Amino acid sequence: MKYVISLFIGMVIGMALFVAGIYFNPFVGNSSVSPLAISDLDLVDLSYSQVPGESIVFTNDGESRVDPYPSKVLQLWEPTVRNTRGFVTTLNDSRGEATGIGVKFSSDSERTALMDAEVLVDSIWHIYLPGRGTLFVDQTENFWSYLRDIVIPARLSSGENWRGSWHGIMSTGPGALGTARVTGSTGSLMGVEAEAVESISAKAYSATSGPVGMNGNLTIALPHAEEEPL
Repeated sequence: MKYVISLFIGMVIGMALFVAGIYFNPFVGNSSVSPLAISDLDLVDLSYSQVPGESIVFTNDGESRVDPYPSKVLQLWEPTVRNTRGFVTTLNDSRGEATGIGVKFSSDSERTALMDAEVLVDSIWHIYLPGRGTLFVDQTENFWSYLRDIVIPARLSSGENWRGSWHGIMSTGPGALGTARVTGSTGSLMGVEAEAVESISAKAYSATSGPVGMNGNLTIALPHAEEEPL
């Protein structure tokens, strides 16, 4: 019997060390510098609130910790979209003024690999910029650092919340440098092919209701407009 108990204790300790090794992996850091930081292209910065109640519309399966907004919005409870979130939000420019509308859908990726510190989400943006046209942005995002640094500490906290200062680059592809893929579809942006990077800046998170003080930023590197010949 003592051998069985020793084996059980050894397995528990081994599992605890394994989980701790993944969680505290010193080789897995949070990227906070955009790969577009040194780009010489025209950078368009679009910011928005990550707080569902500050969006135009936010919806999910209706069973998650974060409640849909407004409360009577249709929920994505069908089996094919249960792991999908969608929201519509106002996009602001670098001066904080409304400059467009963004629609984003995000779905949990089957390529998630906790062993590799990858909690992946596949997402797509449809962005409308009045006077310029529309853009599609598709990307894969990695939420591992977000979960490790914000969500888990909030759930382990006695007050079920997290407060601090956190910034992370979420985009990890499909671009070779971990950038999102941008395609122009209408207006002066039609046919444009570019890159983008999405990031999150957080100050407060609730384990019971989700983001409290949190903003997102989408930086798009557009090619320089060609000057018309004289």
